[in-house]
Amino acid sequence: MGYIVSILYIVAFAMFIYGLSGLTGPRTAVRGNYIASVGMLIAVVAVLIDVRDTDNWILIVAGLAVGVVLGVPPALCTKMTSMPQLVALFNGVGGGTVALIAWAEFLNSDGFTAVQTVPSAPFIVGSLFAAIIGSVSFWGSLVAFAKLQELLNKNLEKKVVASAKAFQLANIILAMVSIGLAVYIGVNADGDPQSPWLIVGLLVAAGVMGLFVVLPIGGADMPVVISLLNALTGLSAAAAGLALNNQAMIVAGMIVGASGSILTNLMAKAMNRSIPAIIFGSFGGGDADGGTAAASSGGTVKATSASDAAIQMAYANQIIVVPGYGLAVAQAQHAVKEMAALLEDNGVEVKYAIHPVAGRMPGHMNVLLAEADVEYDAMKEMDDINGEFSRTDVTVVIGANDVTNPAAREDSASPIYGMPILNVDQSKSVIVLKRSMSSGYAGIENPLFTADQTSMLFGDAKKMVSEITEELKAL
Repeated sequence: MGYIVSILYIVAFAMFIYGLSGLTGPRTAVRGNYIASVGMLIAVVAVLIDVRDTDNWILIVAGLAVGVVLGVPPALCTKMTSMPQLVALFNGVGGGTVALIAWAEFLNSDGFTAVQTVPSAPFIVGSLFAAIIGSVSFWGSLVAFAKLQELLNKNLEKKVVASAKAFQLANIILAMVSIGLAVYIGVNADGDPQSPWLIVGLLVAAGVMGLFVVLPIGGADMPVVISLLNALTGLSAAAAGLALNNQAMIVAGMIVGASGSILTNLMAKAMNRSIPAIIFGSFGGGDADGGTAAASSGGTVKATSASDAAIQMAYANQIIVVPGYGLAVAQAQHAVKEMAALLEDNGVEVKYAIHPVAGRMPGHMNVLLAEADVEYDAMKEMDDINGEFSRTDVTVVIGANDVTNPAAREDSASPIYGMPILNVDQSKSVIVLKRSMSSGYAGIENPLFTADQTSMLFGDAKKMVSEITEELKAL
C-alpha cells in the first residue's frame, strides 16, 4: 500500500509542476489550472489511502465537504472585478488552516512533549514556524481583503498609514514575543506537559503582527502584498507538511512559496521598490477614484465630450487603451471591447497597454480583458508597448492613475520616483476617463491630467465608453 501512495504522490507532484508551467501564458492558463487541480485530487486520494483510522478518514471527508460548500459558491458568483478580494480571502484561509493544524498538534502532543510518530525536531520546529507564519498570513490577508473591498474607513486608513512607524515598533515587539514563545515551547518540549495558553499566546501575537504589518501598507502596494502573503501561506504549508511528514504538503507548499516569492520580487522590481521598503515604508492609502484630492500642478484641466473623443479616435491610425482599476470598478471591459471592434472595422489599430501592477493583483487587467474576448496578442506588456506611445495618435486611459504618472520619471521628490510607468504622456493625444480629479492609490497628483495634449472625459467609464461607441456609429 505504501508503494501505491508514493506513486500517487509522484504523479500529483508532476501535475502540480506541469500545471504551474501552464500559468506562464494566458492561452495555457486554464488548462494549467485544470491539470494542477487534478493533481491535488490525486494527492487527496493518496492521503485517504494512507490514513488507516476510519474516524480520521470520516473527518477528512467531512472537512472536504465543508470546504466545497463554502468555497465553490463564492468562486462561481464573484465577479472578475472582485477577484483580487477573493484571492486574498482564499489565501488567508490557507494560512489560517495551517495555524490551526499547528495548534491541534500542540494540544494532541501535550505541548510537543509526547511526540512519537515523527522525529521531534522537525515536528516541533515545523509546527511552530507554521503557527507563526500561518497566523500572520491569515490575519494579514483579512486586512488585505478589507482594504480591497473598501470596508475600512478612508480617514482612519489614512491615519494608520501616517502612523506607519508606530506600527513598525509594535511589530518588532510582537515578533520578539512570537519568537520568544516559540523558543520557550521548543526548549521545554522534553519536560512536563505545557500549558495550552502558550500556543494561544503565540498565535495571538503572530496574528496581531499580521494585522499591524498590512494595515499601514498603502493601496498602491496591495498587489505586491497579496503576492507576498501568498508566498508566506505556501511556506507555512510546507512547514506543516514537514511536521506531519506529509510529502504532498511539503511539495505543494514549496511550489507556492517559491513561485509567490519570485512573483513578489518581480512585482517589486516593476515598481522599482524593495520588498522591505513596501513593508516598512509604503506609500498611498487613498481610493482610486473616490478621494477628494484635486490636481494642483498649476496646469489647466481640459474637459472633453464623448462626441469630441469619438471624432479624435475615428481619424486615428493607432490607439492604445490603458486599463486601470477604474475600468474594473465600472465593469467597462465589454464596452471597451465593443468600441475597439468598431474602430478596428474602420481600419484603426487598437492595442492595450498592461502595467505589471495595474489593478489590485497580478494579471488583473489581463483577466478582465480576456473575459471580454480581447485577443491576447493585443495585450502588450509595459516593456513591449512603451516604445509605441510616441507613434500613437490617441491613448485612452480608463481608470488608471499612478501607472501613468510622469512624476515617477521626472520628479525626484515624488514618492513614486523611479517606478517604471507607461509612457502615456509621449502620445500625440491623450483622453483620460475618470469620475473625478481624485488622486490615485499613491495619494499624489498626476501632472498627465493637466498636460497640453490631455483631455479629461469625466463620468462612469462604462457609460462614457458606450457613449463614444454610439458617437462612432453615427460618424
